[in-house]
Amino acid sequence: MNVKEEWEKALAEKDCEKLLELFDDYIDIIEDEETLRKELKRLGEVAVQCDDPYDLLHEIGHVYAHLDDAEAGIELYKKVVERKKDDPEEYATALYYLADAYENFGMPKNAIETYERLLKLEEEVLKSEREIALTLANLAINYDDLGETEKAIELMERAREIFEKLNDEKNHMISLIDLAHFHYELGDYDTAEALIKKVLRNPRDDEIEINAKLVEAEIHAGREDYDKAFKALRDALLKAINVNDDVFGLVFDTLVDFIEGLFNENAYETIAKNMEGFAELFEDDTRHFFRAIAELARWRAGDDAAKKRFDELYAKVGNEELRSILDEWKRPKLSLSLGL
Repeated sequence: MNVKEEWEKALAEKDCEKLLELFDDYIDIIEDEETLRKELKRLGEVAVQCDDPYDLLHEIGHVYAHLDDAEAGIELYKKVVERKKDDPEEYATALYYLADAYENFGMPKNAIETYERLLKLEEEVLKSEREIALTLANLAINYDDLGETEKAIELMERAREIFEKLNDEKNHMISLIDLAHFHYELGDYDTAEALIKKVLRNPRDDEIEINAKLVEAEIHAGREDYDKAFKALRDALLKAINVNDDVFGLVFDTLVDFIEGLFNENAYETIAKNMEGFAELFEDDTRHFFRAIAELARWRAGDDAAKKRFDELYAKVGNEELRSILDEWKRPKLSLSLGL
C-alpha cells in the first residue's frame, strides 16, 4: 500500500495517530497549493473529531501558516474548544492549546484573551493551583510580548509565589529566570542579577542552567561588560552541547546575534579576544568558524595580515550555514543595534 492509499484509509477510519505518522510524507508529495488546501480541509474535518487532536492540529496549523493563512489553523482549534466545552478538564486543555497556537502565530492579544478564559475556569471550577500558576506565567510572557513588562512582572510574581508554595522547584526556577529577564528589559540590572544568582545557587537541570546563563549574558551586555557576557554564553553553549539540538540551536543563534551586534558596534577587539574560547569547544569545522570570526574582527580593526588568515580559515568551513554567516559579515557594516 502506498502513502496515498494509507492516507485515504486513515482518513476514512478517522485514525488520527496514523494520519500524524503519515503527515510529512503525504504533504511532501502534494505539488500545488489548491490541492494542498483541499487536503488540509479534509484532514481538519477529521482532526477536530479526534480525542487528542493537538499534535495533528499543530502540524496542520504550521502548513496553513506557511500558506500565510494562520487563521485557518486557528479556526480548527476553536472548533475543538467548542466541542470540548461540556467537560471542564477537556475544555481547559482545548483552551490551553488554542492560546498556545495564538502565541506561536504571533497573536499575543488573542493569546491573552484565551489564557484569561482558561484562568477563570481554573480558578472557579478546576481549582488546581499548579495549573493556575502555569497560566499566570503564560499570561505574563504574552503581556511582555506586548511591551507591558510591569504587568508581566506582577503576573509572574503571582505564579512564582504559587510554585514556591507547592515546592515545584523546576517551575519556581523558570519563573525566577523570566522575572530576571523582565527586570533586565526595564533596565533594572541589579534586581535581574540577584534573581539569576538565586537560580544558579540552587539545584537545577541543564536547561534551567542554560536559560539562566543566557539571561546572565543579557544583563552583562546591558552593562556593556561584554567579556562577562561572552563567558556566560560560553558556559551556556558548553552545557547545551550535551542537551539536545533545539537547546543548542537556541544558544548558538543567541551567540551569533550577540557577535553580530558587536560587529555593528565596532567592538572588534572584544570579539577577537573571545572567539578562541568558543573554538576550543568543537572538533569539527565550527572551530574554524569561530577562529575566522576572530580574524575578520582583526581585519576590520585594521590588521591587513588578518585577511589572509581569515581566507584560510574560511576555506576550511564546510558548513554552508556557517559560511553564509561569514559571508554576511564580510560585507559593509549593517546598521543594527546591539542586544541579545
